[in-house]
Amino acid sequence: MTVCDDAARAFTESFGGEPDGVWCAPGRVNIIGEHVDYAGGLCLPIALPQITAAAVRRRTDGRVRMVSAGFDRVEVDLAPLHGSTRVAGWAAYVVGVVYALDPPGCEGLDIAIASNVPVGAGLSSSAALEASVALAAAELFGLPTDDAGRDRLARACVVAENDYAGAPTGGMDQQIALRGRAGHALLLDCADGTVEHVPFDPEAQGMTILVVDTRTAHRLVDGQYGDRRRAVDDAARMLGSALRDAPSVDGLEDPVLRRRARHVVTEIGRVRGAADVLRAGRVQDLGAVLDASHRSLRDDFEVSCLELDTTVEAARRAGALGARMVGGGFGGSAIVLCELTRVAAIEAAVTEAAARHGFPAPGFLRAAPAGAAHRCR
Repeated sequence: MTVCDDAARAFTESFGGEPDGVWCAPGRVNIIGEHVDYAGGLCLPIALPQITAAAVRRRTDGRVRMVSAGFDRVEVDLAPLHGSTRVAGWAAYVVGVVYALDPPGCEGLDIAIASNVPVGAGLSSSAALEASVALAAAELFGLPTDDAGRDRLARACVVAENDYAGAPTGGMDQQIALRGRAGHALLLDCADGTVEHVPFDPEAQGMTILVVDTRTAHRLVDGQYGDRRRAVDDAARMLGSALRDAPSVDGLEDPVLRRRARHVVTEIGRVRGAADVLRAGRVQDLGAVLDASHRSLRDDFEVSCLELDTTVEAARRAGALGARMVGGGFGGSAIVLCELTRVAAIEAAVTEAAARHGFPAPGFLRAAPAGAAHRCR
């Protein structure tokens, strides 16, 4: 039984009858380029095989009904979405997309959600949810779904997440969910939405990207993430230019703002270097880039935590080529570049280190670059 089958079954059990279709979108892991999307920087994510599926059917009574396993059923009137009405919890990500897209002719929807993207692991379960609903709405109501259309869908998903769900994220997660390509990383320019699909097949060279879920959940709607984004905005305003264009951050007198800005500037440089490495087929050289990124996120941007640092250090001691935290930080996941022959040893070392510190037992998955959101039924 696939995730798409699960969504279709949940739809029939909850609403009766069949959906008009089932659409799915992937989670993501970002190889490099963390906390730079909202600064108009560059990032290099891949889509994951893990997906969120949305079974959707049109209604004509102005209602949006939503179900998802493990959450309360939610029903709202569509019309007030254009006013001041807000929906709390997981449903905000769904109705926020409908609100942001405002698809022509939409008079209500039934939506059933199923997913195997780990929630709270920093693998962008929220963007997978948004993208699956956005693509469903686009195809059901005649919005463009070519590459330019998917760019617009991704931007609408960002509006939903920022303005409706209250999470001040950038646009990387939604872009990779809607525009990723199997066997490739997506070099995304967050300033203008342009992309380059860069070939990335580590297993062909005897390596893999191992994702380690520390099982320490993070929430992007808490104050820490917003504080970092405001610091980046403040630094750019004081320097008088976008940080990607800043020749130096030394002019920032506030030492905290200077560290935050230094991370953004150096991280964008690391993305450019990583893209060059992949174009040349030198996957093993990504290791040093990942290590440098983690140090910057830990020391300059201060979004790591003991669980993530412990994971990275244990993986490196066990023979990883490089490792870093990924996602918003303050918990979630780390990625490890390693040879396939070292996977078992690294998993054992990370698990032992977590137990020694009294942390939850971590989860592991291999990140094989997958495709973008699509209709699956």
